[in-house]
Amino acid sequence: MTTPMARALELARAAAEAGEVPVGAVIVNPLTGEIIAEGANRPIAGHDPTAHAEIIAIRDAAERLGNYRLTGLDLYVTLEPCAMCAGAISFARIRRLVFAAVDEKGGAVVHGPKFFEQPTCHWRPEILQEFASAAEAAELLQEFFRSRRK
Repeated sequence: MTTPMARALELARAAAEAGEVPVGAVIVNPLTGEIIAEGANRPIAGHDPTAHAEIIAIRDAAERLGNYRLTGLDLYVTLEPCAMCAGAISFARIRRLVFAAVDEKGGAVVHGPKFFEQPTCHWRPEILQEFASAAEAAELLQEFFRSRRK
């Protein structure tokens, strides 16, 4: 059985192959282990600057469940979410956020604005970093950008 983060990494690799920044996300029901929804970055293909992996997964889960509140569900993502995605995670009431690689420039969870620590944030998920996958996720991103600088 594939773990949620392993599936998110597969989605990130697929995004890279499509020319998108390699980020993947899955939303899981922690009680059953079922993957409810998934997403991979596609702002270029979708002509949509908001088409981050997390946003796509959140939209898919909300549609499938018929509810904009995703209370009790966990989000696994290969990269520390940006401010936009952190806001969506909060609005969706995600129970737990698990991310792999940190993003010192664009991250908003443990870097930058630290979105969930702001007094204007009304919902804070439990936050975990999955260190076992961090190096692989970071290497996917580094290789993606390295290949574009040549």
